[in-house]
Amino acid sequence: MDGRLLPVLLLLLGVSGPWGQGQEPEGPSEVLPEESTGEEVPTDDGILVLSHNTLSQALQEHPALMVEFYAPWCGHCKALAPEYSKAAALLAAESAPVTLAKVDGPAEPELTKEFGVVGYPTLKFFQNGNRTNPEEYVGPQKAEGIAEWLRRRVGPSATHLEDEEGVQALIDKWDVVAIGFFQDLQEEDVATFLALARDALDITFGLTDQSRLFQKFGLTKDTVVLFKKFDEGRADFPVDKDTGLDLADLSRFLITHSMHLVTEFNSQTSPKIFAAKILNHLLLFVNQTLAQHRELLTEFREAAPPFRGQVLFVMVDVAADNDHVLKYFGLKAEEAPTLRLINIETTKKYAPSGVAPITAASVAAFCQAVLHGEVKPYLMSQEIPPDWDQRPVKTLVGKNFEQVAFDETKSVFVKFYAPWCSHCKEMAPAWEALAEKYKDREDIVIAEFDATANELEAFSVHGYPTLKFFPAGPERKVIEYKSTRDLETFSKFLDSGGDLPEEPKEPAVSNPEIQANSTMGPKEEL
Repeated sequence: MDGRLLPVLLLLLGVSGPWGQGQEPEGPSEVLPEESTGEEVPTDDGILVLSHNTLSQALQEHPALMVEFYAPWCGHCKALAPEYSKAAALLAAESAPVTLAKVDGPAEPELTKEFGVVGYPTLKFFQNGNRTNPEEYVGPQKAEGIAEWLRRRVGPSATHLEDEEGVQALIDKWDVVAIGFFQDLQEEDVATFLALARDALDITFGLTDQSRLFQKFGLTKDTVVLFKKFDEGRADFPVDKDTGLDLADLSRFLITHSMHLVTEFNSQTSPKIFAAKILNHLLLFVNQTLAQHRELLTEFREAAPPFRGQVLFVMVDVAADNDHVLKYFGLKAEEAPTLRLINIETTKKYAPSGVAPITAASVAAFCQAVLHGEVKPYLMSQEIPPDWDQRPVKTLVGKNFEQVAFDETKSVFVKFYAPWCSHCKEMAPAWEALAEKYKDREDIVIAEFDATANELEAFSVHGYPTLKFFPAGPERKVIEYKSTRDLETFSKFLDSGGDLPEEPKEPAVSNPEIQANSTMGPKEEL
C-alpha cells in the first residue's frame, strides 16, 4: 500500500488478474513469412531486444514469447527490469520453452499502435506465432511470479495425481494446495478448474480421477479440496451437479480460504490482501514489540471465523514500516491498539465509539454494527490554517471545503493533490499563475486540497492531480476539468464558466493505497 488503501486487501475475481481466467489465443495464427529477415536479434541481460524489423522473426523462432513494451524514461519500467531479467534466467535454467523480449515503445510507434499500448510497462504474451491475439500480462511484478505465470502457459497448470503418495508429497511440499477430484477428467468442469489454475499463482494445483483417492479423502462427488498448513487445514468446495463448476464462485472460495484468518500487513502480503476482492477490511493496529498488544491477536483471531469471506481481518504493526497506513487512517502510532474498518469500494472508514477493550466479543460487535449500517463513517480533516485565504491559492481542508466550494456567490476551481505527486508538482507553477491572475476577482476562487490528509463525503479522489470546478449558483454543480494543464487553457475554462471542449487527459498518478487493479501495478501513460 502506499498512501491510500488498496484493492485493499487485490483485487478479486471478476477482473483480469492473478485469479482471472487466462485468455486463449483466438482464431488462426497469422501466417508469418517463410523466411526470416536474417537480422541478428540483440540481447540485453538475457532479454531479446526487438524492433519492427525483428518481431516477426522472433515470433517465428519462439513459439512462446513474452514481450515487454517499455520506455527508457519510465520509472516503473526501470523497477521491473531486474525482475524481468531474473525471470528470464530462472526459465532458462530449467530449459522452459519460453523466451522473454522487450521493445522500446517510444522508438517503435508502429508496434505500440498495433498492439494497443497506452502505458508503460505493458507486457504481451504471444503463442505459436499468433500476432493478432496476444494475451496481456497482468500478473506479479516479481521474477518468480512472472516465471510461474509463464510456466503455467507453456506447461501443465495442475499436476495429475495417481496415488496417495503423490497427493501427500504435493501437500507436504506447498503451504496451499488445491486438488480437483473429478470422476471424469474429460468434463467441462475440469477445463474450468485448469483455466483458473493458470492464473492463481499463489496456489499449487493438482487433479485426479482415482476412485481410491476419493475414498481416502472421504469424498463421494466431484469436489475441489483446498489443503493448507494453517487455520482449519482443509476446506471443501463441492461441485454442483446441476450447474457445474462456476469459475467466479471457485475463485472466490479459493482466495477466501487460502488466506489466514488474520493476515499481517506488509509489502509481501499487501498484493494478496488487495486482490482478495473482499470489500470490507478490519484492521487491528498494534505494536508488536509490546506483549500486551501481541496478546490481543488471540481475541482478534477468535472473532474472525464468522466473517470469513465478508470481512478480511488484517493486523498492522505500528512498530514496522507502516507509517503510510497510519497516515491514511489519520492515526498516530501511540493510538495503538485500535481498530479501523474500511470498505475498499467506497473507501469509507469506520472507528469504534468509546474506548472499550479489544476482545473477541467487542470486535465481532463492531463488525456487525458496521455491516448493518449502525456506524457512521468518519472523515479525516486537517485543522483550518489561520492563513488559509491569505495567498492567491486558497487552502481547503475537510472542515472548510463545503463552505467555500459550494458558496453560491463564487465559482471555485480546486486542485486535489498529493504532496508526493510529480504531476502535481509539475503543474504547480501554472496553478499559482492562475491564482495570481484572478486574485482580484471577488467571484472566482482558486484553491488546493491535500487529498491524502483530508476526505469528503460527497466524493473520493482516486488520482492526482484531480481538478474540479464548482460554478456559482445554488445547483451545487461539479465539473471535472480534463484538458491541458496550462495557464492559457485554465483561463479559457474559467472565462467560459467551466465550458471547454474536452482534450486528451493529461497523466495522473493513481492513489497507491486504494489501487486495485492490477498486480502489475501502475503504468506511466503515453
